[in-house]
Amino acid sequence: MWYAVTAIIALIAGGAGGFYVGVQYLRKQMEKMQNNPEMLQQMAKQMGYNLNKQQMNKMQQMMKKQKFRP
Repeated sequence: MWYAVTAIIALIAGGAGGFYVGVQYLRKQMEKMQNNPEMLQQMAKQMGYNLNKQQMNKMQQMMKKQKFRP
């Protein structure tokens, strides 16, 4: 009985911890991306977009206005 309760608690704690670490990693990557135009270009190409210089500048400005930290 106690094994099942312990397993469920461990599963919930692991899921919450993993989610928190994932969110922190994503925020860190987004902050890096707004300072690195090559990384932004690579992300756009992976999504199927080919950005010109004007579009790239617009995207960088938009990302700088966005706050990734609460």
